[in-house]
Amino acid sequence: MKCPFCGYPDTKVIDSRPSESKKRRRRECTNCGKRFTTYEVIEKPLLMVYKRDSSFEPFDKVKLFKGLQNAIKKRPVSVDDMNALVDNIENTFANRMQTETTTEEIGDMVLDGLKKLDHVAYVRFASVYKDFADVDSFIQIISELSADKDKSAGKPAKKDEDK
Repeated sequence: MKCPFCGYPDTKVIDSRPSESKKRRRRECTNCGKRFTTYEVIEKPLLMVYKRDSSFEPFDKVKLFKGLQNAIKKRPVSVDDMNALVDNIENTFANRMQTETTTEEIGDMVLDGLKKLDHVAYVRFASVYKDFADVDSFIQIISELSADKDKSAGKPAKKDEDK
């Protein structure tokens, strides 16, 4: 790291700590002795999203967050949980060094996350994302949730003839 005061190419780190999503480093020039602060951030690859209308647009965290807000309205899901879900989705693509994805892949990841957080929010998001056209679509997804809940609780899932 080059000293911003004298231009000397050698500095030493005297303090390092996390700061939000960055790494804050306090440095000292080994030539002039002056101190300065640098911030290190992870550079994520630009993620382009392939949409249903065959267009591409950059991944927009804010847009995804707003979609989640509609799904969790008046539900016991915290903003921290929503941020964690959005960050997890973004980080999954960054860790794969993936630069392109589809709205379907993002939507499926959101549904997986909402299924763990809140079933009502899951159904709300699914109704918009999967473009439910009738009541049968709602019944089917609720039945699937109920079957998953029964499996996780160790109960046998109800069969259609039991209803």
